[in-house]
Amino acid sequence: MDLGLQGKTVIVTGGGSNIGREIVLSFARVGANVVIAEIDAKQGQVVAGEAISAGGTAMVVQTDATRWDSVQAMVETTRDRFGSIDVLVNCVGGGATTRPLAEVPIEECEQQIDLTFRSVLYCTRAVIGHMMERKYGKIISLSSPAGQTGLAGRMASVYGAMKGAIISFSKAVAWEVGPYGINVNVVVPGWTLPESSDQVAEQSTWKKGVPAFTPELLKRAMKYQPIQRMGMPEDTANVVVFLASDLSSYVTAQTISVTGGATSW
Repeated sequence: MDLGLQGKTVIVTGGGSNIGREIVLSFARVGANVVIAEIDAKQGQVVAGEAISAGGTAMVVQTDATRWDSVQAMVETTRDRFGSIDVLVNCVGGGATTRPLAEVPIEECEQQIDLTFRSVLYCTRAVIGHMMERKYGKIISLSSPAGQTGLAGRMASVYGAMKGAIISFSKAVAWEVGPYGINVNVVVPGWTLPESSDQVAEQSTWKKGVPAFTPELLKRAMKYQPIQRMGMPEDTANVVVFLASDLSSYVTAQTISVTGGATSW
């Protein structure tokens, strides 16, 4: 099936790790030009090599998505290389330390706001004018069950709030830009672990370690979803590629959960 993505230019923020990596490779397999906007340029280059081997065109632009000047420079570099931007996938983000809000230093709260929401705001703002001029574009942002249910966001309230903000923000932007032929949607991955530590960037939550995500906790979590297995990066990547394709031209302002049904209650 032709998804209409061959030769399209796709920016994937956080494309060096886990789900972001698989999204990059999935776009490469259908012949897209992929820009890996990654703060860890070394890991980004590894993924770029894999993407090129998969049949796509890929380049790395070292980017701190929490800084407006860095995001602007990344978008300018992309346009200089490929001329236009067809798809933006906001994949930058990271899990929070799980503890009560009363114990979280305010500096950590601010860092979570920057990483989880400000990165989406900046990258979307940086491409939206260009897409409106072209009357075409696809914006897909990744959220979390923590942004949908209070239970999922328990002990990670700032993270959950920012993931919820991504959903509200995307719906509002979809209304603004729908008349310009731009689709804006959100994908919510469930529990998705990288296959190995080699597939994540140095700044990744998984590289740093998440003490709360013990095998016992993950086993218990599976009981709360109809499909009782861990998510795989390709589960999310497949939905992202669909939303970026012309097959989804009538889909916008939606939040699609890829959680094994964990957010259905």
